[in-house]
Amino acid sequence: MTYIPSGSAAAPPWTVEITPGTAGWTYAGLRVAELADGPVEFGTGDEEMLVVPLSGPCEVVAAGRRLSLSGRASVFDGVTDFAYLPIGTSVRITGSGRVALPSARATRSLPVRYGAARDVPVEIRGAGQATRQVNNFCAPDAFDCDRLVAVEVLTPAGNWSSYPPHKHDTASACEAVLEEIYYFEGGPGYQRVYGGHETLTEVAGGDVVLVPRGYHGPSMAAPGYDLYYLNVLAGPAEERTMACADDPRHAWVRSSWAEQAIDPRVARRVTEIRSGLTGGTP
Repeated sequence: MTYIPSGSAAAPPWTVEITPGTAGWTYAGLRVAELADGPVEFGTGDEEMLVVPLSGPCEVVAAGRRLSLSGRASVFDGVTDFAYLPIGTSVRITGSGRVALPSARATRSLPVRYGAARDVPVEIRGAGQATRQVNNFCAPDAFDCDRLVAVEVLTPAGNWSSYPPHKHDTASACEAVLEEIYYFEGGPGYQRVYGGHETLTEVAGGDVVLVPRGYHGPSMAAPGYDLYYLNVLAGPAEERTMACADDPRHAWVRSSWAEQAIDPRVARRVTEIRSGLTGGTP
């Protein structure tokens, strides 16, 4: 099933639990937990994971290390710090907010690590009504993992992101095979997936869309409602990448951005983040 409504993938202690097995694929996974309900304890098994605060601070104890994550008030209130958890690790997380744990099946064991918010590359992508903010906290060139890739995208009300539609289901010189998860906050918005299977669905906080193949995009933020999504990607390639192929019918859109202004809401927001002023909405 491509669209997973909020609450339908819950399995205590997780409010969202998506594993490669439940998704019907090989690599990518995602878990979300409400820490106010009590400590969360688990083992990573054969998956590498990140601990990404969605709201509030938390403390992560793993492999003899204790990491304090400052977090943020919400996903619309700045870039967060995060923690990396390797395969075969026992973990305990405590706090008062919510955390997401993007994951990927891995074979290389890396150390437990802290990712500082100040080191997260923040990108303005697109222009005009396709302007959005991308927090590349675990992009291939930003943070080292075995297979896991994860980024956050914030789309202001009325704008489109994940656009032009693109796919990554064929290995080639310019495209990689990647499974992808979209986890949403805010909204309502709409998500499109097509080519191999079809999805056009309203999404809001806690909803998930899986993309095992085919084109995906746009992600559309309804007027009046900002939209956030966490992308989790993983695949079989030895080198981590986000290489994709645009739908050739819409690839021309990228070149049109050079003639359009950046949405001032995104420009202002990214300036605030880069200046250390992270309050407010995108």
